[in-house]
Amino acid sequence: MKASIIIGSTGLIGSKLHEILSSNPNQTKLHLISRKAPSNLSNKSIHIPIENGSYSIPSNINYAFCCLGTTMKKAGSKDAFRKVDFDMVVDFAQKAKAAGIERFAVVSSIGADPKSKNFYLKTKGQVEEELKEVGFTRLVIVRPSLLLGKRNERRIAEDIGKILYNIFSFLFIGPLKKYKGIKDEDVAKAMIALVEQGQGTLIAESNTLKLFSKEYDAKR
Repeated sequence: MKASIIIGSTGLIGSKLHEILSSNPNQTKLHLISRKAPSNLSNKSIHIPIENGSYSIPSNINYAFCCLGTTMKKAGSKDAFRKVDFDMVVDFAQKAKAAGIERFAVVSSIGADPKSKNFYLKTKGQVEEELKEVGFTRLVIVRPSLLLGKRNERRIAEDIGKILYNIFSFLFIGPLKKYKGIKDEDVAKAMIALVEQGQGTLIAESNTLKLFSKEYDAKR
């Protein structure tokens, strides 16, 4: 029986991870880090509040899932964006490692590259490189494309992207297949399946996530 911890549990992927792990018979406890307690707490869930930017991670946790992420519009500036998508992610990873957690999964982005001229993709790439240095036994980095699912917040650019995707989805074949939209459920299940198995660092691109999602279902 295993215990997991999720930061970013009120977002699209984090809330889906919470939902899936809550119904997983192999999970005994789910620790959820957030400023406000999620509205869908299960009987396995334990809320860990963020107070003045600080929180602590308990011991005896097997898996850590990082689903932190914001947008430039919501953050308001590059510095504020980096504080969430880089600083908070690395801080969580370091805290998890210090608490004895050896298996860590994080949501990154398709196109993440520390040398990119795009600030968003550069930040995602830089945080990936930083996480590799933490020293987890198993590090899973998933790079989803357009996320398909219902968020608790409006993201106009993403909503427009979904509309366009629905119209032109038939074009995402061959070399463009990796850019095909991916369901939040498939990302979450892939993260669980991959963090449970193997050792070392694994980067899973968007077009492989549905396959790993099916692996998760096959074992349940």
